[in-house]
Amino acid sequence: MEEEIKDLNPQKKYISWQVLFLMALVTVIGIDDIMYNFQNQGMSVIFSWIVMVLFYVIPYSLMVGQLGSVFNKEGGGLSSWVRGTDGEFLGYFTAWTYWAASIPYAVDSANEIIVDLGWALTGSSHFQDKISNSMFAILTFVMFIIFIIVEHHFSRSMEVLSTIGGGLMVLMAVIFVILAFIGLAKSGGHMATQPFTWRTMIPKFDWHYFSTIAMLIYAMNGAELVAPYVTQMKKPKYDFPKAMVALAAWTGFLTVLGSFALGIYFNAHHIPNDLKMNGAYYVFDMVGQQFGMGKGLLYFWSWTSVFFNCALLAVLLDAMTRMLISDTGKKYMPKFLRKKDKNGLPINGYILTVSLSAFIMLLGIFLPDMNDIFNWLLNLNSIVSPGVTCWIFYSFMRIRKNSKKFPAKYVFIKNDKVAYGVGLFLLLVTAIATIMGITPQDVPQGSGTWWYELVINIVAVIVLIGLGAILPGIRRRETEYGVAFDKPQWISMIALIVIAVILGLIIGGLKTVPLRGLYILIEGIIALIIVWLIGRRKPNLNNAFKGEEDVTD
Repeated sequence: MEEEIKDLNPQKKYISWQVLFLMALVTVIGIDDIMYNFQNQGMSVIFSWIVMVLFYVIPYSLMVGQLGSVFNKEGGGLSSWVRGTDGEFLGYFTAWTYWAASIPYAVDSANEIIVDLGWALTGSSHFQDKISNSMFAILTFVMFIIFIIVEHHFSRSMEVLSTIGGGLMVLMAVIFVILAFIGLAKSGGHMATQPFTWRTMIPKFDWHYFSTIAMLIYAMNGAELVAPYVTQMKKPKYDFPKAMVALAAWTGFLTVLGSFALGIYFNAHHIPNDLKMNGAYYVFDMVGQQFGMGKGLLYFWSWTSVFFNCALLAVLLDAMTRMLISDTGKKYMPKFLRKKDKNGLPINGYILTVSLSAFIMLLGIFLPDMNDIFNWLLNLNSIVSPGVTCWIFYSFMRIRKNSKKFPAKYVFIKNDKVAYGVGLFLLLVTAIATIMGITPQDVPQGSGTWWYELVINIVAVIVLIGLGAILPGIRRRETEYGVAFDKPQWISMIALIVIAVILGLIIGGLKTVPLRGLYILIEGIIALIIVWLIGRRKPNLNNAFKGEEDVTD
């Protein structure tokens, strides 16, 4: 175990709890998150935020704090927690499901960078009309490649981006809330949301409301993504819980006051359909105009959002890949995925991440426009992200069931039975919200687009989780032959997959071609059959990649 810990932090570069807080901040909550839920629920989201912060965010963050304190020498984060309580296989399965669920999150973050750059360079949303769905997907794919190259060559890029992006986000959020309330006073208390009474903030408890709870959970979860970096803290038993407490406090401030501030500038009864994608830019433009700054505040926010989402993508690519690779069962994890570069980064894991991201982008290419793709990805995230959050509450329940076996310097709720009950309650709430969240949002119910989104929601979940069964099979080939595939096999299979994805994106963008979905399905099936035929052949050990054999068992 000591050797594994040294491998995870070979140069003894420690992360302070303040930096970890900023890293957690970029994965948990931002102004965009309150925008998403404002479009879903209007001003009644304030009631939802208050309830969620008190009864979900605070206990959730403190549970993560205790888990981090218990497993303060583990490098895999959530997967290590489950492995420590339930053994190797469940640890592997947790790592895979969490990694797979993070794929749509990473795609969404890359999409946001494209939107951010468009606003930062043009100052308006007109550029979105000029970008086809195919081009949007290709630019997103390029963004992934850029970040893999950056993280490969600059070992501390993630901490630097998180510090800049997280710091700027805190600054802009505070500026927005303060200026919004000053503007409210200057206008004599006038709000765009009319009529505005206390009843405006009380939700209508129907199917639509409960189906959007998953989006609230998605907006506030993610703290466990920084758990793998507990091994890079000087005093993890004390400093990790500090970061979690700071995160819970910041979440409460931003969600409640930020949502009220949005009601000052947007009529919650008539919300623009593109608020999730462009709302933050609209509001900073309005605030800037109100205070005589022109578009200055808009441009400052745009570049803040660029750095923030760059930091988020950097943390996601690194943290979720580490969670998959670090401390997972070697019986199930192929050697080539455990290969690390000179900076300790699992480079082949990054490649796998990009491949699955391309699949997600391909699913969304048939939607009507860029705004629909953006909103659908958010909906998909609100299904898969809360779903895997259930593992956190499960792990917490397990350590509290046997607290003597899992001692911690920091303990959330001293009474084990009460703590177990709180964990069970949050587990049930999250599981129910996940199931209800599969309903598509932001499109007319029963329309063709609604049914298509429902289908691809189900397909994406099945494929992302189901692919976890392939890795143990590849690991068995390594055990049997020494390597899973030889050099020609790898090159041929990767080339076929890349060509199939690019061809699918091109065909998907040809909206004038009838039955283009059928053509993509046919070419995809043909590519998979050829890949399977190539992959089933016995590998030639004399013509294998050296890196595969270098990873020791």
